[in-house]
Amino acid sequence: MSPSDNTIYSTPQDAESAFYEALETGDLEAMMRVWSEDEEIVCVHPGGPALIGYRAVREAWQRIFSHSGRLSLRVVQQVAFVTPFAVITHVLEHFSHAGDESIAAPVAATNIYTRGALGWRMVGHHASPAPPDSQHEMPKVLH
Repeated sequence: MSPSDNTIYSTPQDAESAFYEALETGDLEAMMRVWSEDEEIVCVHPGGPALIGYRAVREAWQRIFSHSGRLSLRVVQQVAFVTPFAVITHVLEHFSHAGDESIAAPVAATNIYTRGALGWRMVGHHASPAPPDSQHEMPKVLH
């Protein structure tokens, strides 16, 4: 139930880049290497319930990747709160299907990373639909 290798993300930016690369390519194993093995991790997909624990998070990503084609993704970081052991980022995710450059309504996401023995790992991801006119601006009320 744990990541298949000992990848170390030396910065929170490395972990976030790996998260979005895995999301764009639909690579489940790469996605789960980013997540902490802690059973307290939390993931909320747009319109979905809070998924708690490594197994629940992995199963959800597996379902998503098995039902979606290759995605094209553009991420605009709006805010980052940084401490020595935790980083919280708020971003707008702009998704489209590969080959179709039309951009759907953006998704507002909050990502939480903590630093541990194996470097930086994701411990929380919360995504919500953003208003369609939020192409470059974070909504005033975060989820």
